[in-house]
Amino acid sequence: MRVFVTGATGFVGTAIVAELIAAGHQVIGLARSDSAARSLVAGGAVAYRGALEELDSLRIGATDSDGVIHTAFIHDFSNYQSAADADRRAIEALGAALAGSGRPFVVTSGTALLWPGRLAEEKDRPDPDSAAAPRIGSEQSALVLAAQGVRTSVVRLPPSVHGDGDHGFIPALIGVARDKGVSAYVDAGQNRWPAVHLLDAARLYRLALEAAPPGAMLHAVADEGVPIRDVASVIGRRLDLPVVAISADDAPAHFGWLARFVSIDNPASSAATRKLTGWRPMQPGSSRISTAPAISSVEPPSRRDLPLGRSICQVRCDTAARDYSGALIEKILCALVSATFVAA
Repeated sequence: MRVFVTGATGFVGTAIVAELIAAGHQVIGLARSDSAARSLVAGGAVAYRGALEELDSLRIGATDSDGVIHTAFIHDFSNYQSAADADRRAIEALGAALAGSGRPFVVTSGTALLWPGRLAEEKDRPDPDSAAAPRIGSEQSALVLAAQGVRTSVVRLPPSVHGDGDHGFIPALIGVARDKGVSAYVDAGQNRWPAVHLLDAARLYRLALEAAPPGAMLHAVADEGVPIRDVASVIGRRLDLPVVAISADDAPAHFGWLARFVSIDNPASSAATRKLTGWRPMQPGSSRISTAPAISSVEPPSRRDLPLGRSICQVRCDTAARDYSGALIEKILCALVSATFVAA
């Protein structure tokens, strides 16, 4: 299949491109710069110059494809509504090019837009007051296309998608802790985030492209919910910072744009997704987040034993992540080791 991928050089998109190529698909990746184009070509894809805001380029890319996966998003949470509006317009442009063709169109959304405080399921509709409410329009636009001859499916990603190159919410929490001198959670910290490994998420996108029925809502969730207090505790231990509770009233001043996300209780299930697609998460999970040992207990290799191009801190990170699997532990260890240890 000839697949047009937006966001093809992003964190999630890069993994999807690799997954598609490994499965025998041809990938045409949207590239807005020369460096992005070179990266795509180096990975075995075809680079197509354009940008999310250039709707004509999106239409042409979709028209010339057998299917589309849309992951591009302007991650400006200080201007979230504007970013979400651009996403919706891109979905509408891509969908218009596919209308009446029966070709697949996989759209990205998030579990954070669902109702809080209960186990969210694929059939659940968005909460208009959710932290991710600006993206509701994107889901709605995608579902409308399913009635217009497009095999549209929506993949909802959890707040924590972890893997090499992550620059999402957990690294943001680490940055706030370092800046503020404390690792904080909101109120009792019992609110939960679901999580998934990047490679598992990429596989779900491929399965959706290949076989998901029109209008399918899919959850890329491996771990249904990890308490944010546990996450804050691990960050505090690794940075040797006090772990403190912040009231909901004080959260915006402490966390900034991250406050609404770090406050949500967003447990989510993927049972229906697994039944529909046969998807099974295969990467490490986050069930051992509170039991991982200190980084200092992971014995680093000597310099002469280092793989080419790897520093002691990188190998120590890899070793810790491998031996004490945990989705969020892996993420936190890698972020903290690279930031804390200086290669000898």
